[in-house]
Amino acid sequence: KMAAAAAAGGAGAAAAAALWSEVNRCGQNGDFARALKSVNKILQISKDDVTALQCKVVCLIQNGNFKEALGVINTHTKVLTSDIIAFEKAYCEYRLNRIENALKTIQSASQQTDKLKELYGQVLYRLERYDDCLAAYRDLIRNSQDEYEEERKTNLSAVVAAQSTWEKVMPEDLGLREATYELCYNSACALIGQGKLNEAMKKLQKAEELCRQSLSEDSDVTEEDIEAELAIIHGQMAYIMQLQGRTEDALQLYNQIIKLKPTDVGLLAVIANNIITINKDQNVFDSKKKVKLTNAEGVEHKLSKKQLQAIEFNKALLAMYTNQADQCRKLSASLQSQSPEHLLPVLIQAAQLCREKQHAKAVGLLQDFADQHPASAAEIKLTMAQLKIAQGSVTKACMILRSIEELQHKPGMVSALVTMYSHEEDIDSAIEVFTQAIQWYQQFQARTNYGCCVFQPKSPVHLSLIREAANFKLKHGRKKEAISDLEELWKQNPKDVHTLAQLISAYSLVDPEKAKVLSKHLPSSDTMSLKVDVDALENSHGATYVRKKAGKLTGDNQQKEQGQGDVKKKKKKKKGKLPKNYDPKVTPDPERWLPMRERSYYRGRKKGKKKDQVGKGTQGSTTAGSSELDASRTASSPPTSPRPGSAAAVSATSNVIPPRHQKPAGAPATKKKQQQKKKKGAKGGW
Repeated sequence: KMAAAAAAGGAGAAAAAALWSEVNRCGQNGDFARALKSVNKILQISKDDVTALQCKVVCLIQNGNFKEALGVINTHTKVLTSDIIAFEKAYCEYRLNRIENALKTIQSASQQTDKLKELYGQVLYRLERYDDCLAAYRDLIRNSQDEYEEERKTNLSAVVAAQSTWEKVMPEDLGLREATYELCYNSACALIGQGKLNEAMKKLQKAEELCRQSLSEDSDVTEEDIEAELAIIHGQMAYIMQLQGRTEDALQLYNQIIKLKPTDVGLLAVIANNIITINKDQNVFDSKKKVKLTNAEGVEHKLSKKQLQAIEFNKALLAMYTNQADQCRKLSASLQSQSPEHLLPVLIQAAQLCREKQHAKAVGLLQDFADQHPASAAEIKLTMAQLKIAQGSVTKACMILRSIEELQHKPGMVSALVTMYSHEEDIDSAIEVFTQAIQWYQQFQARTNYGCCVFQPKSPVHLSLIREAANFKLKHGRKKEAISDLEELWKQNPKDVHTLAQLISAYSLVDPEKAKVLSKHLPSSDTMSLKVDVDALENSHGATYVRKKAGKLTGDNQQKEQGQGDVKKKKKKKKGKLPKNYDPKVTPDPERWLPMRERSYYRGRKKGKKKDQVGKGTQGSTTAGSSELDASRTASSPPTSPRPGSAAAVSATSNVIPPRHQKPAGAPATKKKQQQKKKKGAKGGW
């Protein structure tokens, strides 16, 4: 038995050695499916072989079976400890989108290898912890030298672009040489985050050129492959066009990308969302089709949180535009629960209520949100004021606007309130708005110049408000109230003649003596002489026209008074056209210019004149009175044309009076039918 067991053990060892050779050969050739079969045979011989288990996990990962690989690791935790297989476990969790678990696995590893550090940077990027990610990649670039240095620099530039885009952080110059299209693309994204759209477009054009050059060197790459790789660059170009207001060009480029059917679901979702934002409340059918692209599987793992949030906002707005009230409320409520401090969900709910004519409820909803979130109260109150204006409650809208303390002194707010109060003819409230704003700037200047006794000039905004207040008061007859403002302006600029003139005009009604004293400060006529070329002014087009017109009028007056000079030529009047049958011997009808119904001899139409003459009976039958209607049997009816051998009838047209000039003595025997003239351009029909 011992000898038999030894022989069996030797045979098993030989078989295992052959299997390991097979595993090694398949691994070098990249045939991991066959390698996995050999590893499974080895595990049948020795089920707890650590090396075999590690090889099995690697083969499963190479074949894309991450879930099965993670299952093997979790099943053999006693053998496969975290020190041995930490990277493989973290990588499987990362590929299965279990990012938090991957981070814990990496942090629990006893030794941080270069592979774990690389994966750590990727995990931090997916978690949007960009500051930590930037530090991790900097450490990797500083402490490693291998063929993957270019990829690490690309990842580093992607982190900087994400910071600029999502966190609005001013990117630092990394000093990276933009030799690849990936680096150019990331640099363009960083510029977009800064708002430098023209520079970003140039970077994208350079990235496109580098991409074409790089891929065209490979003979196996087709033109379709190049276009698919360029899709993300073209998508960013279209986004820049959209931001620049070139929506037609952007829409055309977006649709070209969709026709290529790229495999990147994240890219398709972003493009579909941007098309929906261009369509807005128009072309709703196309937007509903594009929404399906944003619901593709795996989109949530390809986009950032802010991108996903923007897509959800647009879904809610599209539901509102398509009159899906319940769906809109459901989506906006879900968004509000995810981001309680965000404005858009509440604004969408208020807009939906307004579409349902529930303005009071919408205002109440906004007021509750403003009370709960004071930091966002200003924007909410602006929306509430807009709703009140839409309802016609301008005074209530003014009250809401004046409750926004941080905006009371802003020129735009002051202008809006004054305009609204003027519309309501509430001049006192408008002046009060000016007064409060001017006082705010006076207090602000007092705080900034505390302890300074030297005269300090007022800010341009402050002076502008004072001038507008003075002009407003003068316009509405409040000259006495405008005096203090005008004096303040004149004090700031004593050489301002316009302000001095306004001040004198205001004092002339209140204190004439003071007006006389101030008038002494006006410049003399000698100092006010303007350098004007009188000859050039008189020879200008406007002056020549006025001078000619005046000379023409004075010449006519002299002809009338003195009877001298040339006689004014009279225009010849054109003779009116007479009708062809006009007869000067016949007196025209004095009522010929009146409509027929308004003439004194009009008796109205005789209805039913030919009604009795209509034949009755079946088709083709004759009636008793049919013989009376036969003109050929009437003896007195003259022939329509002269018969052969008879003398031609001579018409005496000289004794006939034209119908236009006839004036019947009584009711006319026959009446001229009035034909309704068709208007030019009218379509057919009676």
